[in-house]
Amino acid sequence: MICNFNFNHNHNHNFNFNFKNKNKLKYFNEVEILFEFEFEFEVAVAVAVEVVTFTVMEEKLMSKKKPNFPINLKLNEYLTVYNRNTKISIFYDDLLRFSGSMVVYDKKGNDTLWVRAHYDEYERGEIELSLKKVYTLLHSDGNEETIPFLSIDTIDYCTFGNSKPFRVRVRNVLNDNYTYLYLKKADASRVYGLELEHILSPNRINFLVYNETLIEEHIAGIPGDDFIRDYFLALSENAKSQIAKEFVKFNERCMMRLLGDMRSYNYVVVPIHDFDNVIYKIRAIDFDQQCFEGNLKVYRPYFFKENREMVNLVQEKLQENSIEQYRKEERSILAKRILSVDEQIWALIDCMENDTISLPEKVKSLRKDIFEFTTDPKFKRCKNMGNIVRSVLQFVKRNYENVKTH
Repeated sequence: MICNFNFNHNHNHNFNFNFKNKNKLKYFNEVEILFEFEFEFEVAVAVAVEVVTFTVMEEKLMSKKKPNFPINLKLNEYLTVYNRNTKISIFYDDLLRFSGSMVVYDKKGNDTLWVRAHYDEYERGEIELSLKKVYTLLHSDGNEETIPFLSIDTIDYCTFGNSKPFRVRVRNVLNDNYTYLYLKKADASRVYGLELEHILSPNRINFLVYNETLIEEHIAGIPGDDFIRDYFLALSENAKSQIAKEFVKFNERCMMRLLGDMRSYNYVVVPIHDFDNVIYKIRAIDFDQQCFEGNLKVYRPYFFKENREMVNLVQEKLQENSIEQYRKEERSILAKRILSVDEQIWALIDCMENDTISLPEKVKSLRKDIFEFTTDPKFKRCKNMGNIVRSVLQFVKRNYENVKTH
């Protein structure tokens, strides 16, 4: 991309973008409208090339803090029917009673924003036993015969984000294999997000709910921000094309199910070794922003500055017709999933329509944005986020069936 800038003394900056490949212009224009530009110019000459640096300021997309929405009776009944409810002897609030903590650093000595919780000796044994029981419920049938072979290595508390989760490392003492589970404050938005991910995405998610405590399994992968920082430069050209394709599909998937705030640290990149190469997949790990915000851009990952390298990769590696092909593929896959889980998905949407998981002004704003995006008048009649999600899924399903019959 070549940037040409014209500016004068009264700070009215004019700028335009020239593309070497005109086929990429449409995709970039959708992203370009996001940014406000504050120019801090430095002109340097290196190898006879003039370098202009500038600061890009992202449009404010997110609310300062999303409120926690309780799980109502109807959603609780749904969770019972589909085996998401359980009974456990420890709650999220119990883990908050740690008596001390220490900062957890990564291998490079950077603060991870997690602290290692320490509990009084008289409580530690009971807490560890309860967590082992939670592990058996989440990963098997609750059989306690395996408990003597389990060890709770660490209990970490996250000081960053809305959910403030606890991360528990559970190890099998017979072979030293370990995994993680997470305990969080139950939030209806997050539960809807997890269940929609399980039903409509290519991924399956294991989670349980008991009263105000949510238990989630660990989603393995390389955090997106780490992947961009540490692995991007070493990727082969084929791998770059594949990741660009996956990012387009991931973006489409998030938008169609209204999963917001997919900044690079809220998803993971999963490398899968095939017989002749490595395949990369992208999957969400944070479901806190399921259909809460009123700005449609929040539900499209390529609008976040944290994903700029991914967007640049799409511009570099994919033609416009390929981008549109991958979008259509993802919409078709989603429509097929809707048809295959017809009863369960509409039962979940019915719960959403009878729940409050956003604010009235955000519902009004989002339905306006989606109407302008789709021109479907049904969105004008939506009264809550559940109505909007139903209309989006019906829109995708209807278009798929119409194309299929022609």
